[in-house]
Amino acid sequence: MTAFAALDHLAQRTRAGMVRWVEGVARRAALVVLAALVLTGAAGWHFATHLAINTDTTDMLSADLPFRQLSRAMSAAFPQLSDNILVVLDGATPDLADAAAADLTARLKARPDLFGSLFDPAGDPFFRHNGLLFLDIADLEDLGDRLARAQPYVGALWHDPSLRGLFAMLGLAAEHLHDDAAAGLDIAPMLDRLAAVAEDQAAGRFSRLSWRDLMMGRDDSPGANRRLLLIQPALDFGSLQPAEAAIDALRDLAKEMHLDGSQGVTLRLTGSAALAQEELASVQTGLGLAGVLSLVLVVGLLFWGLRSPRLAVGVIVTLVMGLVWTADFAILALGTLNLISVAFAVLFIGLSVDFGIHFALRYREARATGLDHHAALAVAAGGTGGALTLSAVAAAIGFYAFLPTDYVGLAELGLIAGTGMFIALIANLTVLPALMTLMPPRVAHEAAHGAAVRPEHRPARARLVAWTALALGLGAAALLPRANFDFDPLNLKDPETESVATLFDLMADPRTGPYSAEVLAPDLPAARALAARLDALDAVDDARTVADMVPGEQDDKLDVIGETALFLAPALSGTPQAPPTEAQRRAALDALLPRLDALAAGEGDLAKAAARLGRALSAPGLDLADLETRLLAALPAQLDGLRQALNARSFDLEDLPESLRAREVAADGRVKVTIDPKEDLRDRAALERFVTAVRGVTDQATGAPIIILEAGDAVVRAFLEAAALAVAVIAVLLVLVLRRGRDVLLVFAPLVLAALLTVAATVLLDQPFNFANVIVLPLLFGLGVAGGIHIVTRAARDGTARGTSTPRAVVFSALTTMGSFGSIALSGHPGTASMGVLLTLAVTLTLACTLIVLPALMALWPAGEGGLPP
Repeated sequence: MTAFAALDHLAQRTRAGMVRWVEGVARRAALVVLAALVLTGAAGWHFATHLAINTDTTDMLSADLPFRQLSRAMSAAFPQLSDNILVVLDGATPDLADAAAADLTARLKARPDLFGSLFDPAGDPFFRHNGLLFLDIADLEDLGDRLARAQPYVGALWHDPSLRGLFAMLGLAAEHLHDDAAAGLDIAPMLDRLAAVAEDQAAGRFSRLSWRDLMMGRDDSPGANRRLLLIQPALDFGSLQPAEAAIDALRDLAKEMHLDGSQGVTLRLTGSAALAQEELASVQTGLGLAGVLSLVLVVGLLFWGLRSPRLAVGVIVTLVMGLVWTADFAILALGTLNLISVAFAVLFIGLSVDFGIHFALRYREARATGLDHHAALAVAAGGTGGALTLSAVAAAIGFYAFLPTDYVGLAELGLIAGTGMFIALIANLTVLPALMTLMPPRVAHEAAHGAAVRPEHRPARARLVAWTALALGLGAAALLPRANFDFDPLNLKDPETESVATLFDLMADPRTGPYSAEVLAPDLPAARALAARLDALDAVDDARTVADMVPGEQDDKLDVIGETALFLAPALSGTPQAPPTEAQRRAALDALLPRLDALAAGEGDLAKAAARLGRALSAPGLDLADLETRLLAALPAQLDGLRQALNARSFDLEDLPESLRAREVAADGRVKVTIDPKEDLRDRAALERFVTAVRGVTDQATGAPIIILEAGDAVVRAFLEAAALAVAVIAVLLVLVLRRGRDVLLVFAPLVLAALLTVAATVLLDQPFNFANVIVLPLLFGLGVAGGIHIVTRAARDGTARGTSTPRAVVFSALTTMGSFGSIALSGHPGTASMGVLLTLAVTLTLACTLIVLPALMALWPAGEGGLPP
């Protein structure tokens, strides 16, 4: 017996076995349904109580990859840099941001059980004491000059930080300027800012005067009014949302402290823990909607396509049971789902229903010829069992093709969905026949097939279709080199979520952007030498170590600070006066207004500013107590901070706070080198230039740029490997089962055309491949082959597929799949949505090629002929 004869014999025995299986199921229908219900209940309970989702996108690639090993080594050296929440406080003024940060820090430290460790370098007493040493000498001298000119006024405000003291100081300055403007202090900017706050008060707008800007000069750089607090909270890894308790508590604190912008400060959350939680919520919301919509569309299409409520209900119940079994298999096999594998449910709905549609329509076709229920079940099992099995195997191959690759995220989805195909096959050959027996469909004895398409063409039309398909294929092939891969995982996150929007906002400031590279050096001398070599690269903006946190020229700077303290320290001593009464505030205002009028009588900016302030302070109903809060609430803290900063002392590396050193020097003494890029690394070419340059100096670098580039390359390799494996294995499968080269080519040709058109569509629609939708092409061959198999095998067995239920089943199977995948495209999560868009597009093109191109090729190449006619 030849190998093909043996396969043919096996196929016949398998077909006969399926018939006997379905007949046995029908005889014990009630018992089968009861057992299925018990199994579904148990599986559903186990799934619901053991569901866990891993939101770490780095775990989607094999931990054995070299770049993953470097990343894990860095995380192990600095565990405090992982699983963080970054609290971003943006103030209308830097004073407000500082005050909010101080208040929030005190509240967070009171709950170490919830918020864990807190890193706040800007609020550390060490930096408040030595902050002036981090200024350049020129900036420090300029600050000293400004403070020297303002010394009398600073002293006045230290002793009386109220409206009484402020108005007295302004009166003194105004009188001095009026007598000799050239010798005085330029207070026009200050008068303008005071007037602006008073005008905001009159208009009912929130505002506060920034004394830091007045004393230190306004800083217009990105993030100047921003404070960052880094929290490593206590995480509950037994929960689907490990950081939920800490994040909810932070939200409550924000409400309690009015950190919503209404009081000049907003609180936003980002960081790895917040990003993971919001991404999971985005995926859950999107896929929850997709699942419901998918089920609704599938149900509607089933009632329309099957034309039998009982058949539709049977297919739906079978679908739900199979989905529950597959979900529990996922937890039993893997323990957790990931952000890609959670899509298995929608994929299962769209694909599993195909088996039920083909079986039910074949049954309906048999009943329409006059056969009774049991005979029709046997015909359906014998007529579709082989094709359904082959389709399930082919679909599973498309999913399983990712198993040998390094793309663990898709491999896990492949394992779940691929196994789900076999679960769906078993369910539709077991539960569905049992349900159909308990609820026998009413089918009229008429031509029930009503083929939705006529899958054959006249020769002239067939040639036109074939030549058109060839032209489209060649045109699509020409676009292949323009297909690209979106390498940045940030583009797969929902930009509407707070954590992602905040991260993008931080990227505007080079100091807080996420695209720095990092490398571990064995000790500080090696780290400094490596940083020097890296800093010399054109692609590098800055390479630094913990040593760069110790400012240079400290002796010279301390001399400048000492000179400033010499004349300013006496002004910042003594005990402030008691707060004024309302009458004292009013008297101080009455004394100031004539002096402002005198200044306003002059010319220039000072006159304009004085006139503006005079008008604002003369407004009827002026609430002086509220104005005092608006103007002077931040002053005591700024003066106290200045007093502390004037007592700076020289320090070295060993004097840095341990909380800061521990983020730069590992416990074993290794030192981190941080490398900032000069270009925007969201551009692929810039990213490659930066990584290539850094790796030219050291091959041990890690960090976001290296991970992004290497991860993208790994995914592309996985895609190519999976596509090649899927095509090769499916081709071998078709050769073994169909046996004739003609039939294999007929099944494959429309798939190749659909694949080319799908890739071309990504170019024309500017929908690049990414980490999520890269599964489409391997899956296209696994899923798209089913329609061709059904049509070709039906034609081989009956001489033609025309006038049968097969084309209708192919159409409605594709429609349900399109409806299911299309629902994923509505997800608010860009990664999930992109997968839904491309899957829907691929299925649509595959359906068109199967129902238009395949029949044309079959007409041009009839069975038994060796070649295509001219």
